[in-house]
Amino acid sequence: MYRDSAVGVAVPAYNEAGHIGTVLETFPSYVDRAYVIDDGSSDDTWAEIERSAERLNDEGRPLDAEAGTDGGRSFDRRIVPIRHERNRGVGAAIKTGYVAALEDGLDVVAVMAGDEQMDPDVLPQLLDPIVEDEADYAKANRLHSRQFREGMSAWRFFGNTVLSLLTKIASGYWKTSDPQNGYTAISTDALEAIELDELYEYYGYCNHLLVMLNVQEMRIADVSIPAIYGTEQSGIMYPQYIRKVSLMLLSSFLWRLKVKYLVRDFHPLALLYYAGAATAGSGVLGGLRTLYAATDRDEQTHLKAASSLLLFALGWLFLLLAMVFDMEHNEDKEFRIETTRSDSESIEIEDRRSEPDTR
Repeated sequence: MYRDSAVGVAVPAYNEAGHIGTVLETFPSYVDRAYVIDDGSSDDTWAEIERSAERLNDEGRPLDAEAGTDGGRSFDRRIVPIRHERNRGVGAAIKTGYVAALEDGLDVVAVMAGDEQMDPDVLPQLLDPIVEDEADYAKANRLHSRQFREGMSAWRFFGNTVLSLLTKIASGYWKTSDPQNGYTAISTDALEAIELDELYEYYGYCNHLLVMLNVQEMRIADVSIPAIYGTEQSGIMYPQYIRKVSLMLLSSFLWRLKVKYLVRDFHPLALLYYAGAATAGSGVLGGLRTLYAATDRDEQTHLKAASSLLLFALGWLFLLLAMVFDMEHNEDKEFRIETTRSDSESIEIEDRRSEPDTR
């Protein structure tokens, strides 16, 4: 229990042998249930999960009156191993954890990766906005502070910044950044409000979830939390990742405009977005035709070029106006929580993560 709220944690794990056991060992005592999902690993991840779960559940932590129950709700085991027979993607693993938490009637569900790169000591900073009913979803953010993004490569920072911009446009949460950060917490009320079955199952699940939450008018807390990087290699294949996530963001953006601003309620910003894209696109096509025709020394080349440029500028004006309306409409649905941590504390976390597991 955390401040009278039953807390669950979804732990997606894919080929995390050597790490997942340590993650389970370091869960705070107030976590009522941890759903550890082996997403079709090809190493010893599942065996390590089973060993750790059996030992920790036998120890009975924290299945006592203070930490393991909530008004008569009790759990027969704290660690719940779940296995996907084939690799379905991190989004699918998290979705499995969410579904299990809903079935168990928990109040808040956090997500912590199985690679030791999410500090359990800062979990309360994500839980507080939810249990205090200030937000429906809280996510970590490494980009607010230069100190907090230490260890992030320049290439990774650039890619994350670009994805932040694209996700702002797609989701309507314009103050929120670092959308790829998977350290999150969400109320089960918010989970019940969205179409959980439709959640994207690839790496872009967290971007897609923001779009789904915005359509349901959910409140978002963007919490500054330092990044932790170990020696693990990312499994992301970037050419495929960029293509798939970009297409998902485009389709999610169009879906949000249709459902939120045309079907459920009407707002002219949807029409401005459509008109702006069509007008700017016409300007680009006209400009390309003009360049092609210029080889034939068409006397109207300058006029055509000016018309194309005007269409392009007018289209961008429509798009910018639509963005302004979108920002105003969602302004009260997101806020930032700035936190500070001394350099010595950050080093202690890094040192603890790098120590070998001798237990």
